Amino acid sequence: MNFLAGAFRPPCNIRITFSDGKTRKKVSVKKENGQAAMLPLFHSQENIVGEVCIEPNQGKKIEHNGVKIELLGQIELYFDRGNFYDFTSLVRELDVPGEIYERKTYPFDFSTVEMPYESYNGANVRLRYTLKVTVSRNYVSNIVEYQDFWVQNYTPTPTINNSIKMEVGIEDCLHIEFEYNKSKYQLKDVIIGKIYFLLVRIKIKNMELEIRRRESTGSGPNTYVETETLAKFELMDGAPVRGESIPIRLFLSPYELTPTYRNINNKFSVKYYLNLVLVDEEDRRYFKQQEITVYRQQETS
Repeated sequence: MNFLAGAFRPPCNIRITFSDGKTRKKVSVKKENGQAAMLPLFHSQENIVGEVCIEPNQGKKIEHNGVKIELLGQIELYFDRGNFYDFTSLVRELDVPGEIYERKTYPFDFSTVEMPYESYNGANVRLRYTLKVTVSRNYVSNIVEYQDFWVQNYTPTPTINNSIKMEVGIEDCLHIEFEYNKSKYQLKDVIIGKIYFLLVRIKIKNMELEIRRRESTGSGPNTYVETETLAKFELMDGAPVRGESIPIRLFLSPYELTPTYRNINNKFSVKYYLNLVLVDEEDRRYFKQQEITVYRQQETS
């Protein structure tokens, strides 16, 4: 058994490191097995610099047809798992065909890399950035090693950010107006608003505000939509009366939000909604949904 295990073990160890790996900020990312990994954080137009170390196992030599490193931006749809759609692909040749007898180190440098989309791990889709090292070989399989990294991009503060005002009516039973102070929110923002009861002829038991994320993947008949409720915030417990107003103050920072993503590479979208839910004494639910835009703003130190 030990002999078999050794037969399938790669003949060398490949390590990919970033030149500023010790000082660069890292983010915790949940992997598919539920465990968390710490990945270095980058932004679009940054330089990605480091080195690749290839160390043959004791007593081994590696004959190869060349060594290369690729910087890949990829989208994987889970209903088509295993197929990656590359939207970014940069290559650097590290070595010409030859043999490696002992530990060898290759520097690499990808300058001002355009990384237009953020990294994302969703319900049905994953967008990742990775460095891929390939040692090409004849007659036997290539040796491949990956090193993922995470990308986040900042958006300037919107110049126009209108408030949201809407009316909701149920025949002659209920008429309310609700207002949110704006329609675009940065990730650490506070949703401030007010609800006005103009007509109340049904017995309302409680009212809550939900934050919902809707992820759409694919297109046409292969479109998959996953809606997830990220937060439920109770606004009122008990029956309101006509003329009453209820304030809204909901902090976004406790929730794991991403920015709004619209039609990323024609593969997926992620949108956010505020869902106002009223429940009457017979447990009937009335709701009104409103899309909001979420963006990432650079944090001031």
